[in-house]
Amino acid sequence: MSRTRRYARSRHAMLAGTALLAAALTACGGGSGSGASGDDGKSGSKKKQDMAISVNLTGDQAKPGEPVKVSLGEGKLALVKVTDGKGGELPGKMSDDGKSWTSERNAAPGTDYKVEAQNTDSQSANAQFKTAAADKVNKVTITPGKATAVLGIAQPVSIVFDNPVKNKAEVEKHLKVTTSNNTEGSWGWFKDYTGNDRVDWRPKEYWKSGTEVKVAMNLNGVDSGQGGGYFVKDYNTEFKIGKDRRLTVDLDAHKLTVTEDAQAVKSIPVSAGTPGGKKASWSGKMVLMTKEGTIRMDSQTVGLGDSYDKMVDYSMRLTWSGMYIHAAPWNTAHFGNANTSSGCVGMSDADAKALFASAQVGDVVEVTGNGSKGKADIGNGYGEWNLSWDEWKAKSALSATPQNG
Repeated sequence: MSRTRRYARSRHAMLAGTALLAAALTACGGGSGSGASGDDGKSGSKKKQDMAISVNLTGDQAKPGEPVKVSLGEGKLALVKVTDGKGGELPGKMSDDGKSWTSERNAAPGTDYKVEAQNTDSQSANAQFKTAAADKVNKVTITPGKATAVLGIAQPVSIVFDNPVKNKAEVEKHLKVTTSNNTEGSWGWFKDYTGNDRVDWRPKEYWKSGTEVKVAMNLNGVDSGQGGGYFVKDYNTEFKIGKDRRLTVDLDAHKLTVTEDAQAVKSIPVSAGTPGGKKASWSGKMVLMTKEGTIRMDSQTVGLGDSYDKMVDYSMRLTWSGMYIHAAPWNTAHFGNANTSSGCVGMSDADAKALFASAQVGDVVEVTGNGSKGKADIGNGYGEWNLSWDEWKAKSALSATPQNG
C-alpha cells in the first residue's frame, strides 16, 4: 500500500468518531496494524486487533463537572493516565473487571486533557478532549488562612462562598479535614452574617492543645448548582492548636476570668453592655475572631445613632455585628460594679494590654449572667458552639455521621 493511501485510511478512521480511538500496536515485534486479522507471510500467525478505547468526554467543548471514564472494548486495561495541559494528573480507579477506569476528580472547566491507556497485552491508545469554559465561577473565603499559625481551642474551619451553593452535598464531598490525632468533627451549613452560603467544620469537643490540622478543598471542577457556577481551583490551609485558654465573662459579677489548662490565672474587672435594648451584650459561647488592635468605633455603623465615635485600643472582635473586648478608660468608674457600655466588654488600659498580648485568635469566650440580649445568630461570628453535637451534625449536607480528621 502506498504512503498516500495509508494516510488517507488513517485520516478516515479519525473522522469516524472521537469516542472510539485506535492506536498502533506497541508490543515487541509489532508494527502498525489495521485491526483486521491476516497472515504476516512468515510464521502464519494472525495479527492482534489494535487497541481501541472510548472516552465519555469528547471534542473541544466537552461538559465539565463530571468524572472522566475510559472504557475498553476487548481485553483488560493495565494503565490509564489522564493529564491536563499543565501536567496535572487526575487520579482514578480501575473497575474490577478491568474494562473501565473512572477518575476520582471531575474534569475542570476550560481545560485540555490527554488520555493515555495501555492494556495487558502492552498495546496503547491515546485520546484528547477539551472542556468548555465555565459561564460563572464560584470562589471562597477561608478561615483560618495559611498566614495564621497557632490558634485557640474553639477555632472552626470556616468557608464562605461568593455565589450560592445549591449542590451542598456534592461540594461537601470534596472537603476534607485531616488532624494529627483523629479529632472527631463535622461540617455544617448555614448563612453567614453577609447572607452568603457558609460551611464550617467544628470538632465535637474543643480542640486539644497541640493538634495539627490540614484542610483540603478539592473543588476544581465541582458544580455549585444553579446560580453558583463552577469552582476552577483547589484550596488548602493548615494550622496548629495552641494553649487551652478560655475567657469567661460574668455579667452579674462584672468580671472576666482567664483560665489556662483548667486553672484560673487572672480575674479582670469589666463593664459590659447596658442591660435591655440594643446596647446589651450578646451571651453564650463565642470565639475570639480577630485581634484588631487600635480601631475606630462608630456607633452609626452598628445602628446605635451618634452614641460614640472614637479610637479604641486593644480591640478583640467577638461578632461581625460589632461586639468586642477592648480598653475603655472612659468607663473606669464602672469596672467591676455596673454594665454600662454599648455592648462591648470594656476594661482598663493595663488589663486590656495584658489580655491582648496573651490572647489567641480562636480562644473560646463564654458570656454568662443576666441582662444580655441572648445568643447571636450562628453566622454572626462563630456561634456553632451554642449548638449541641447532634444539632451541629444535623447541619451536614451528607449525613449525621461525623468525620474523623
